[in-house]
Amino acid sequence: MTIRPVSTFVGAEILDVDLAGSLPEPTVDAIRRALFQHGVVFFRDQKLTPEQHVAFAQRFGEININRFFKAVDGHPMIAEVRKEPEQKGNIGGGWHTDHSYDQAPAMGSILYAREVPETGGDTLFASMYAAYDALSDGLKQTLETLRAVHSSRHVFGVESYEGRGDLKGRYLNPEAAQQDAVHPVVVRHPGSGR
Repeated sequence: MTIRPVSTFVGAEILDVDLAGSLPEPTVDAIRRALFQHGVVFFRDQKLTPEQHVAFAQRFGEININRFFKAVDGHPMIAEVRKEPEQKGNIGGGWHTDHSYDQAPAMGSILYAREVPETGGDTLFASMYAAYDALSDGLKQTLETLRAVHSSRHVFGVESYEGRGDLKGRYLNPEAAQQDAVHPVVVRHPGSGR
C-alpha cells in the first residue's frame, strides 16, 4: 500500500489496496492514520458492492445513518447522493462538514463516486488544521471559548425543501431538520489530536 499526498494541506491518495477484500487490521490502521493526518483520503478504481461498502465503513466505527437522503434500495446504511444532469440545485454546494448538525457528529463520511460527469461535479475539501494554524494567537484564544450553532435547516428544512422543486423526492424528513446542535467552535480531532 502506498500513501501519496495530493496537496500541501489536505488529501492523500492511497494506492495498491482493494477495499472490496478482507483488509488486515494493520492495513485499516494505516488507512485510519492517513485519514487523520491528511484529512481526506482517496482510493481510485474501486469496485464495491453495497455490502462491501458497508463492511469497509464499519471498520472505522458505527455508521451514522443519514436521516435526510434516500437510502440505496435494500441498503439502509448507504445514503444515495445524486445529481441529475438537468438538476439545477446542488444539495451540498456550500462549504460544510457532513453531519455537524448532529448532537454527536459522525467521525467522517465515505463517498463512493459511481458515476461522475466529464466536467464539473467537483467535490472540494479544505484543511481545518491549516485554517486554524493560519489564525493569530489572539483569535485562536478568543475562539477557544466560543460555541456555535450547527443546523441543517438551510439545506434540509421544510422551507428549503419546498423552495427547491428540482430536489423534491430526493431527500426525506424535512421536519427533522428543526433540531440544531451547539458545539465548541474549536474542537480537537480525537484521532489526530489536532
